[in-house]
Amino acid sequence: MIPYIVRRVLLATFTLLIISFVSFMIVQIPEGDLFDAYDEMISAGMGLPPPTFEQKQQFREEYGLDNPLIVQWWDWIFAVVTRGDFGKSFTEVAGSSSSGIDVRRVINQYLPYSIYLAIFTTIITWVFSVPIGIYSAVRQNTLGDYVFTFLGFTGLAVPDFLLGLVLMYVFFAYFDHSVGGIFSGEYLTAPWSIGRVIDMLSHLIIPSIVIGTAGTAGLIRILRNNLLDELSKPYVVTARAKGLPSWRVIIKYPVRIALNPFISGIGGMLPALVSGTVIISIVLSLPTLGPTLLEATFAQDGPLVSAGILLLSGLSVVGTLISDIMLVIVDPRIKLTGSGRGSDSGGV
Repeated sequence: MIPYIVRRVLLATFTLLIISFVSFMIVQIPEGDLFDAYDEMISAGMGLPPPTFEQKQQFREEYGLDNPLIVQWWDWIFAVVTRGDFGKSFTEVAGSSSSGIDVRRVINQYLPYSIYLAIFTTIITWVFSVPIGIYSAVRQNTLGDYVFTFLGFTGLAVPDFLLGLVLMYVFFAYFDHSVGGIFSGEYLTAPWSIGRVIDMLSHLIIPSIVIGTAGTAGLIRILRNNLLDELSKPYVVTARAKGLPSWRVIIKYPVRIALNPFISGIGGMLPALVSGTVIISIVLSLPTLGPTLLEATFAQDGPLVSAGILLLSGLSVVGTLISDIMLVIVDPRIKLTGSGRGSDSGGV
């Protein structure tokens, strides 16, 4: 297992390096650069004096905007790896300082809440989808199976933003629950405590339900179909014929194998939950990374967009590594040879 993990970590590092290069180059494709965002901020009336020609030249030399793109990328990735410095952002989304604001500060402001929301949503998705999927497979073609199937297709069909607006109204009108944002007013600037954590979790309920509804419905269908396929196989029939309890036969092997799509989907689930919640974050006023990266993209804020893409790619690579390791543990059919070349668990 250790050689396998080391090999996968090295491959993940190389993958992130390639992704950082491609993303940096793609961000530079549109016309304009970082100085244009700075100059536009001045013309938008941010209260800053217009830059002189000398200041423009100094700005471009200081941030290497006149260097070839390959040199700019190397300077950026070297600073990221050695100092954790993602560069400066000059867009309105990050602040209006004439000297710019550290991209790392912007990331630290929004990324933690995005991760909290992603983890909370994943937990809710698994808590509901696993038992419902097992029930639907074991009780195939019963009233309960039909009900959950109907609810599942409904969850896939209803737009997230519409469900969010409905839940906002229901929670506010009937439960007097504060809707919008991620903290109540008294905990907005308060230090971390048990009360603040509980308040944050209570505010994450609505966005987690909204974001996780479609995913839960899809995973229920996947688990149900996979489990139905496993339950009809000879080893299950043989185990039942030997008199083993039905619940033990189902949980010990068929469920473990049917869970493979859940586990293998972790790699894509984490970045999707962090970046794919833009509309919900705007509707519910959530301080997540998605809307920030969207605004930075419109403003051509290369350092902030490149840092966001690199972080999302890192989540994807780390999630894939975790899912591969979990597959080896959960699925008894997957074995690792001593050299690590016999793995069936997939790749980054």
